[in-house]
Amino acid sequence: MMKTTLLLSGMLFFVCVFAKAQTANNAYKLPGNGLRQHDFLYVGEWDTRKPTAQSIFIVRKGKVVWQYSIPLRTATGGIQEFDDATLLSNGNIVYACMSGAGIVTPEKNLIWQYICAPGTETHSCQPIGKDSVLMVLNGPVGKVLIFNTATNKLLKEIIIPTKATNPHGQFRHVRITASKTIMVGLLAEKKVVEFDLDGKEIWSVDASSAWSAIRLQNGNTLISGDGMGYTREVNPKGETVWEFTKADAPFTIGNTQTATRLANGNTVICNWIAGNPKTEEWAGTVQVFEVTPDKKIVWALSAWGKPDLGTCTYVQLLDEPGNPDNGDIQR
Repeated sequence: MMKTTLLLSGMLFFVCVFAKAQTANNAYKLPGNGLRQHDFLYVGEWDTRKPTAQSIFIVRKGKVVWQYSIPLRTATGGIQEFDDATLLSNGNIVYACMSGAGIVTPEKNLIWQYICAPGTETHSCQPIGKDSVLMVLNGPVGKVLIFNTATNKLLKEIIIPTKATNPHGQFRHVRITASKTIMVGLLAEKKVVEFDLDGKEIWSVDASSAWSAIRLQNGNTLISGDGMGYTREVNPKGETVWEFTKADAPFTIGNTQTATRLANGNTVICNWIAGNPKTEEWAGTVQVFEVTPDKKIVWALSAWGKPDLGTCTYVQLLDEPGNPDNGDIQR
């Protein structure tokens, strides 16, 4: 009974804070050029308003030019939500959707698929070239898997030690670095850990609620703090050298699930707000925004009408230099 009371009190507090912040959101003039600011690929998880259409979108010149959708639930009741997606140079899209992972062509043909067994889930699938992927598998034993998607052969299985007994509480985005190590945010341990491909820990930093962590080209690590609402850059010593928090934003920050560093030094941050159960309050919130090193917001996107892009978990900017097949856009 006490747990139920505390949960309801917490949800009420979130909704009250969210409702107050909505007034500020509605008065905030969005900087930048809206949908025309960048060409981008867009995914967001757990859009409960759309039980039949969890979608990947491609936006070019301000218009949705491609959309691929799946239902929120599988035929057996499993959850499907797009957590990760990458548009490859050949036009195919690699994605993860909790209940599995796949590769879909521009013609919407599914040419490779991994279906999670009961009790397991995946929130991350990253291309390694055109014919291999690295994906995370939450489960009784947490793992990172590397597949050759052309042959569907499992090339590597790396055990990720974690004290989390609930698979959903283990990890989210996992990324391979240019030096062939893997960055994992361990949610239960409140740490980001770098492992080699044999599963040996070689670096770590304390980081609560780390939904994702990417190794930047300058050697630092960019961490997204999910429910804590921060985006933090740390150096190899673990020292914070840059951070954007809820207090820095003139609008509501929900969960900061992923972030990307641009070639110009700016950072694009995805703002997932589906933690608020009152879906009617989502409209008007900012889904994704771009901020300079001195924390000036130069672009803020709120697309809840025509088109309605829904919740935002990850964005790949398509006008950035770099080859998406090998992680160049991870900078």
